Amino acid sequence: MAVSLLAHVVSDLCLGKPALRSLTISSTVADALSALKNSDDNFISVWNCADHSAKTGFGDERCGAGGDECRCVGKLCMVDVICYLCKGENLLSPSAALKAPVSVILPKIPGLVMHVEPSSSLLEAIDLILQGAQNLVVPIQTKISSYSRRKQLQKPSTTGPTIHNGREFCWLTQEDVIRFLLSSIGLFSPIPALSIDTLGIITNDILAIDYHSPASSAVAAITRSLAEQTSVAVVDADGCLIGEISPFTLACCDETVAAAIATLSCGDLMAYVDCGGPPEDLVRVVNARLKEKNLEGMLEEFNILSDSSSFSSDEESMLSPPRSGRYSRSMSYSARMVRRAEAIVCHPKSSLVAVMIQAIAHRVNYVWVIEDDCSLVGIVTFSDMLKVFREHLETMG
Repeated sequence: MAVSLLAHVVSDLCLGKPALRSLTISSTVADALSALKNSDDNFISVWNCADHSAKTGFGDERCGAGGDECRCVGKLCMVDVICYLCKGENLLSPSAALKAPVSVILPKIPGLVMHVEPSSSLLEAIDLILQGAQNLVVPIQTKISSYSRRKQLQKPSTTGPTIHNGREFCWLTQEDVIRFLLSSIGLFSPIPALSIDTLGIITNDILAIDYHSPASSAVAAITRSLAEQTSVAVVDADGCLIGEISPFTLACCDETVAAAIATLSCGDLMAYVDCGGPPEDLVRVVNARLKEKNLEGMLEEFNILSDSSSFSSDEESMLSPPRSGRYSRSMSYSARMVRRAEAIVCHPKSSLVAVMIQAIAHRVNYVWVIEDDCSLVGIVTFSDMLKVFREHLETMG
């Protein structure tokens, strides 16, 4: 059975994965914003194609023509746009900021996106992820014929998959690999039953900020947490976990959240992005403080704050009614389905498999570790888990 697991290749994990939608490196931030709003995925891939002719920034049939190879050079989500708009000069003129090339918001960390062949082994994929890759770009075969693809792509599309080098691509994430390993979890016995404390995979190097701190002071931490696929813990004066400012949650918002970050405290920001849209009292606070800070450009650009939600309608339907203004500490070890600003938590003695299931169920790459009094111990990430499985797979080989 161990041999059969090791025999799996990357293409086995790609079954049923949707084809990537993409932008070209010559697109603007506004193009990226539009693409993100029109995508079913929280992330958009960015490609460098020498012969790319679609002026709108989306792929067409001549992509990669003439022997020039198209390469995915990165990925973007709404958090990249939001953090970019939170910069001082961009707060003054967000409309001008949106005209900048998309390259200004691409993460500058090399190796976050890596191309791999469908025949690459499972071990090779895990090794790339442990070396820092967040997304593995894999060519996929679809039922669409080459003729149909050409017909489909005669006009650039802002919603459909994009063809590069005559092929469609998908990407694999840490979550995909963890899900795959979970389906064969019995092969790793007794490791899955051991506690995360026993396995030594609780990381103490965490990003945390005080509940009463200005949300603007958390921007650097939010950017880093996005790059590390974690989150920013919001704690009280005693170091107890109150909630989090999560890139996962912010990626479900729109660009107007930049105005809230510029004007609210961390605690108020959690309430602002929690449960289906900002409360009216906080909307009024944001507008008033924008005026106080002489940020008329942002106020004009984001005047929709007064009558619309920061969440998409699909996201809104998944959330519960708004909570009261007071925050509360949950004593549960699995507490986040109800509220988007509350953190998923576990105990140091929680088993590895239990923590895996928690993270997968909530579609995040990490789980916070707390004690019975809610004091924050650390964090466990998919990367930490993969290191354990990689060591075991090595012995199986």
